[in-house]
Amino acid sequence: MDFELTEAQQEIVRQVRTLTEKFPDEYWREKDARAEFPHDFYAEVARGGWLGVAIPEQYGGSGLGITEAALVMREVAGSGGAMAAASSIHLSIFGVSPLVFHGTEEQKRRFLPEVVAGTLHVAFAVTEPDAGNDITHIKTAARRDGDDYVINGRKVFTTKAREAKRMLLLTRTTPFEKVSKKTDGMSLFFAELDPAAVEVRELHKLGRAAVDTNMLFIDGLRVPASDLVGGEGRGFHCLLDGLNPERILVAAEAIGIGRTAVARAVRYAKERIVFGRPIGQNQAIAHPLADAYSKLEAAEMLMLKAAWLFDHRKPCGPEANMAKLRAADAAFEACDRAVQTLGGYGYVREYDVERYFRECRLLKIAPVSQEMVLNSISEHVLGLPRSY
Repeated sequence: MDFELTEAQQEIVRQVRTLTEKFPDEYWREKDARAEFPHDFYAEVARGGWLGVAIPEQYGGSGLGITEAALVMREVAGSGGAMAAASSIHLSIFGVSPLVFHGTEEQKRRFLPEVVAGTLHVAFAVTEPDAGNDITHIKTAARRDGDDYVINGRKVFTTKAREAKRMLLLTRTTPFEKVSKKTDGMSLFFAELDPAAVEVRELHKLGRAAVDTNMLFIDGLRVPASDLVGGEGRGFHCLLDGLNPERILVAAEAIGIGRTAVARAVRYAKERIVFGRPIGQNQAIAHPLADAYSKLEAAEMLMLKAAWLFDHRKPCGPEANMAKLRAADAAFEACDRAVQTLGGYGYVREYDVERYFRECRLLKIAPVSQEMVLNSISEHVLGLPRSY
């Protein structure tokens, strides 16, 4: 097995690093303080063509894989932008995967070039207040009415709904009690976020203030049947082609954040002199940083394996889940250790590691909690009885 990046992949890393250098920590610190979306960063990424890294060439993209997309997101998150930078763009990269794999030709030609150009922001509307990780029990319902569907329901934790013009919206078209298999009867729409029928209420969070998270109140949203993705009743199966890439890209983002946190801590540990010597000479400082670094490296190998499996259209659910699990833990440990290494300065905003710490905490919860990942591994990999 060859772990060396190809020349083309190395060039992707170099180009993305060059782009992100235009947006230093000071930029992201200000966006966080003002809770202001990074429109100029988003536009620069779009101009570079990176929003279309995994979108086929015939629709304006680069036609590359999730492996290359993961490299982009690792560099973006590791630039100092952390989750604010990553979340501003990754929905455009992974969120349209169900459209790429299951959309009609008309849908692809209509929407994908706009996503690549950055003129069409996309949101992911799946989670609901009363369903959480139990997607099969969503209550948002779509009823056929002539050439349209009429949709009513509630969604929560919908990122970028204030910027987005469209959302991948998961609904029930057949009630739960009328399906033989609980994952049946759900349908996915690439629906317009019509403000006349969708009320958006922002949720104020611990971190990542620059990118909005919202609750949606959907009342009588009319969606043309032509915006149905993958056919009625197949929404869950289509969604899987978005969920696995999401976990892989989130793992890459976690690794990027963790590496930057370790780098900042190492630099400080070399420069900070206490009792006549640099604090990095003390094993109480050095060993935890070395341990954090090693865990990030291990998480990256699992992430790249999951990406390789997905790009070769092989089953990758367990690997994608485990990559997210291990990377999220490694990133949090790295950021926590960075704050501890800097001591009081680690708690001060201008040193930035506190922002990394706040933002990486999200990755142990979203897009799926660590506990639910362990439930999945227990049941589907180890064959243990279902616990929920």
